[in-house]
Amino acid sequence: MKTLFVKLVVIMLTLGALPNASAQRIKDLADVQGVRTNQLTGYGLVVGLPGTGETTPFTNQSFRSMLSNYGIALPPNQNPNIKNVAAVAVSAELPAFAKPGQTIDVTVSSVGSAGSLRGGTLLQTILLGVDGQPYAMAQGSLVVGGLGAEGLDGSRIVVNTPTVGRIANGAVVEREVRSPFATGDYITFNLRNADFTTAQRLSDAINDFIPGSARAVDAASVKVTAPRDLADRVSFLATLENLEFEPDSPAAKVIVNSRTGTIVIGSDVRLLPAAITHGGITVTINESLNVSQPDAFSEGETVTTSQSIIDVRQDDSRMFVFDPGVTLDTLVRAINEVGAGPGDVMAILEALEQAGALRGQLIVI
Repeated sequence: MKTLFVKLVVIMLTLGALPNASAQRIKDLADVQGVRTNQLTGYGLVVGLPGTGETTPFTNQSFRSMLSNYGIALPPNQNPNIKNVAAVAVSAELPAFAKPGQTIDVTVSSVGSAGSLRGGTLLQTILLGVDGQPYAMAQGSLVVGGLGAEGLDGSRIVVNTPTVGRIANGAVVEREVRSPFATGDYITFNLRNADFTTAQRLSDAINDFIPGSARAVDAASVKVTAPRDLADRVSFLATLENLEFEPDSPAAKVIVNSRTGTIVIGSDVRLLPAAITHGGITVTINESLNVSQPDAFSEGETVTTSQSIIDVRQDDSRMFVFDPGVTLDTLVRAINEVGAGPGDVMAILEALEQAGALRGQLIVI
């Protein structure tokens, strides 16, 4: 018997359910403009694999180029055909203010048909920035969290991802990225979540500490007058980022993830007067196998046939009424009393939004 159903999980969370009784630090809500990480990428070879490498053309070409750097030349028509080498892409993030000689973590990912990178060692790889300039050199032994095994009959099992590994402190920074932090007469705080009220409150908090030094530029940015001397600017920023203020509560939103069935409803969501009726449909498919045998003196063959019985049942519809200004708690309680599932909740919320009874933004991701 097969039952056609949709298995969904509903999580009802409260966004901003707690009142803004406690203030938050500026550093927890905003970033300093210009203080950012930079992405680095490179291409290299992982060697020492236990037969889980690859023999793709670009891997062989890379292997030949590596040998030629050491004065070893292979015959043009000879294919190395090595299985303990894999071509990989190397990526890393260069933190702000990273200095030459410091180390950063790198991620190594196979770009060919290698079965696993477990046990391999990354050879010296140049990591380039978006401007094409080298900023770090990576090398070291990989730590791979996944594994794979394959039988002689072709069966295979893979746990996690064995073709991606990491090297802790695997790259050495060779060049510093200049930051605009030390230039200009201002520093700018950029809110992680743009909001006009929060930006104004951030500006007011700074002005209460240093009158007339800050102004909100838009919903995301607050510009602050800062000292020109670098040492004074660092001390100035260290003091500002620890100032506390109360951000505004987020806008009323309902977030629906149609793939996983997750629904998040903000605490500020309200409903206008509305009446809802909703019924559930259950579809059950029963399959059974029958044996068909020919007559005793016929030339037919015994075969099996399948028989399907489809039953469709619709439950009695129920109706409930929302009064004006219904809150999150009342909404969830009413839906639970009706016995609606996650899919039903999504349909109810979409219908309420189309009817104009939902005071909040419905976002489907």
